[in-house]
Amino acid sequence: MILDSEFFSKFLRFGLVGLSGVVVDFGITWICKEKLRLHKYLANSLGFCVATVSNYLLNRYWTFKVMGNQGMLLEFSKFLGFALIGLLINNLVVFLLHGKLKFNFYVAKLIAIAIVSIWNFLGNYIYTFST
Repeated sequence: MILDSEFFSKFLRFGLVGLSGVVVDFGITWICKEKLRLHKYLANSLGFCVATVSNYLLNRYWTFKVMGNQGMLLEFSKFLGFALIGLLINNLVVFLLHGKLKFNFYVAKLIAIAIVSIWNFLGNYIYTFST
């Protein structure tokens, strides 16, 4: 992996997509937890999953500029695999920070998102969208 301007450009775009994903994630989580009264970990997982699909599409076409639909199912499977591992990391961090250390739920979630973002970028840069 060469750390050049293209790498940093992709990292910046991935970060911007990630910020949009945070809005989607928090929005879905909040609606599910506060309005629909779903269990907080189910709400957290639903928010994460909706944001994953949104992030995949934005990253595919804007960050990594993949054109065409050939191999899209395999590519999404890879992306989803990293996201699912990220979801486990996310819920573990939320559990530890909120459940055990009594951080505010949304502060714990924000910290979890920051940790998982690094995991997701590196995995997808190196494996999913490598050219």
